[in-house]
Amino acid sequence: MATFRVKIEIGPMDQSRFEEIEALVNTGATYTVVPKDVLERLGIAPQLRRRFRVADGRVVELDMAWVFIRAEGETAFTLCVFGEPSMDALLGAVTLEELGLGVDPINQRLVPVELLLIGFGLA
Repeated sequence: MATFRVKIEIGPMDQSRFEEIEALVNTGATYTVVPKDVLERLGIAPQLRRRFRVADGRVVELDMAWVFIRAEGETAFTLCVFGEPSMDALLGAVTLEELGLGVDPINQRLVPVELLLIGFGLA
């Protein structure tokens, strides 16, 4: 699991406004997590709930919503977990793949990667 911090921008689906935050890159986290006070400031409301197993082994249900994200010059729509206001933002594995970015743990940076599209008969 690689961890380091990067600047990302989060915005609502209509892309009307964005907030830049620092996020911990965490390839061990499935989804991106943003403190709920940031999401609420942007007018982003919960759209669904999912169950998650957290580090201490408990299973919790957390709110999620679709957000627009920018990182390292790439953009994507991604599902985002509403985190507690006091917690660090996390940039998770699903969002990294959606952005087409991978982790360079030696230099602690995000890098563009080739995405896989195997088995669809494309030559």
